[in-house]
Amino acid sequence: ESKDYITEFIKEYNDNAEETDKLKYADTVGILMSSVTTIINAISYVLIAFVSISLVVSSIMIGIITYISVLERTKEIGILRAMGASKRDIRRVFNAETLIIGLCAGIIGIVFTVIICIPASAIVQHATGIPTIRAVLPWLGGVILVVISTVLTMISGLLPAASASRKDPVIALRTE
Repeated sequence: ESKDYITEFIKEYNDNAEETDKLKYADTVGILMSSVTTIINAISYVLIAFVSISLVVSSIMIGIITYISVLERTKEIGILRAMGASKRDIRRVFNAETLIIGLCAGIIGIVFTVIICIPASAIVQHATGIPTIRAVLPWLGGVILVVISTVLTMISGLLPAASASRKDPVIALRTE
C-alpha cells in the first residue's frame, strides 16, 4: 500500500512539475521479483512435463503388470468360470486388485513424503536460519494424490481385466 501511495504521489507531482523538475521512479525490487516469478513458472512447467511423462509411463507399466498377472492366473480364471463366476465377476477381481494396488501405492507415497518432510524442514531451517519455515504436505493435497493414484491404476487395469473376463473357461483350464 505504501509503494502504491508513493507511486501515485510521484505521478501527481510529475503531472504538475516542469520537465526539468520531474522525478523518475524505478521499482528495481518489483522488476527483480517479476524476473524471479517468470523463472519459477518456467521451472514449474518443466517439472509438470516430467511428472506427466512419468504418470503416462507408470500407467502403462501398471497395465503391463496387470496383464502379466492375468496371463499367470489363466488357470485360476478358468476354475472360477467353471464354478459359475460370470465375466463381470472376473473383471471385478482384477479391478479390485488394481484398486488395492493404487490405494496402497498412494498411501505409501504419502507416508514417505511426510517422513521426508521432517529432515527437509530441518535442513531448510538450518540453511536459512528461520525457525518457522517447515516443509509440510497439506492433508487435502495428500488425499487428492491418493485419489489420483487410485484412479490411474484403475484406468490402467481396465484393459487387462476385460481381457481376463473374455477368456474361455475350457481353454483356460487346459493351460499350464
